[in-house]
Amino acid sequence: MKSSVWHPNTQMREWSSFDTITKGKGIWLIDEKGNKIIDAVGSMWCNVWGHSNPQLIKAITKQSKQIQHSSLFNLTNEPVEKLAKNLIKISPGMNKVFYSDNGSSAMEIAIKMALQYWKNIGETKKTQIATIENGYHGDTFGAMSVGYVPEFFGKFKKQLFSTIQFPVPNEYRLPKGFTLSDYQNHCLEKIEKRFSKNNDIAAFIMESGAQMAGGVIIYPKDFQKKISELCKKYNILFVLDEIATGFGRLGSMVQYQDQKSIPDIVAYGKMLTGGYLTMAATLANKKIYDSFSGDFNDWKHLFHGHTYTGNPIAAAVANENLQMYEKHNLIKKVQKTSKIFEKYYQEILDIDIVGDVRHKGMLMGIELVSNKNRKTPIRTKKSINKVFFEEGKKQGIYLRTLGNIVMLVPPLSIQENELELLLKKTIKTIQVAKSKTF
Repeated sequence: MKSSVWHPNTQMREWSSFDTITKGKGIWLIDEKGNKIIDAVGSMWCNVWGHSNPQLIKAITKQSKQIQHSSLFNLTNEPVEKLAKNLIKISPGMNKVFYSDNGSSAMEIAIKMALQYWKNIGETKKTQIATIENGYHGDTFGAMSVGYVPEFFGKFKKQLFSTIQFPVPNEYRLPKGFTLSDYQNHCLEKIEKRFSKNNDIAAFIMESGAQMAGGVIIYPKDFQKKISELCKKYNILFVLDEIATGFGRLGSMVQYQDQKSIPDIVAYGKMLTGGYLTMAATLANKKIYDSFSGDFNDWKHLFHGHTYTGNPIAAAVANENLQMYEKHNLIKKVQKTSKIFEKYYQEILDIDIVGDVRHKGMLMGIELVSNKNRKTPIRTKKSINKVFFEEGKKQGIYLRTLGNIVMLVPPLSIQENELELLLKKTIKTIQVAKSKTF
């Protein structure tokens, strides 16, 4: 279909038309011609139960007959109150929930909470934000500032606020002369040196467990935990982004619990509603929440709110989604099914243009290179994304790349035989695409 929609992250001249998806069933997307493709990116990393799940549809339908939307300004509704209790129950150390309608907004809220916290308690020096390089937290200006990926956001650099950035250990691209352990210690030493220098850092912000859009960089063991310990030591708020990495994507319901690094503020999104409606949440501990409490003229309240904050239909489907996690023991299922990735690891790595394969839970990143020895990122005649979308479609899968990384982020409930099929089709796609990537 020739589209009037401005499509995200596409080279405009490369795309004259787009396939029209008319329905979905399980892991499959079906277009207007009846063609089926496996949703290998989980509809941008958010799908949990596959498409057209009857229980989630029932939750949406039931709530839509009661109240479709009601503001959270001076009011509340039953689904959001229930969801807040459910989220606090699974989130150790968290005390209150602030709703929004997308991950970028959830992180903007986290940033504002962290900065205003210090002002609310009378600490005026703490105004800086620290992050790690190549992190990603969304496409709005605050999120771009704390998650600055040069390839994505270089055109806006002058408009973004400055942050203090630290290197992150990437086992595939270590500086010369370092082991992974050595470089991890080097990174942590740089962080502590800066933390101890001035008392001006308000918060340290990072994705929890792994960097997603920055290249599927999975943190070494204890890296995140040690950063959280440094934050506690130097009285710096620890803020985590679990929008893409929580809710089972990396094999645990709450990734910070698995990483043994309880934050002061955490953001959830994407899989919160099973991938069916847009909703996000920013959770804070009691210390943070209490700092915003005061008389009206103290002006300590958080000035932030969206029209669709706390939408009851989205909250109702989120509640059903969380109940299904427990009912179907999804996290254990993910841990078992994800072992299928390991079965195909070496076969993928042996392909000429594959330099590295990174995997955790229901996530795999396949790094494409033109020279394995030099680890040179692959170059293409047209965008890598276009090449792999077209070749993947021929194989019956929907693939997207981020730079030279092919990402597999399927619905969490994918069956073992379905995941095997996806991996076989991905291998075939990469092999066929080799001749079209230089």
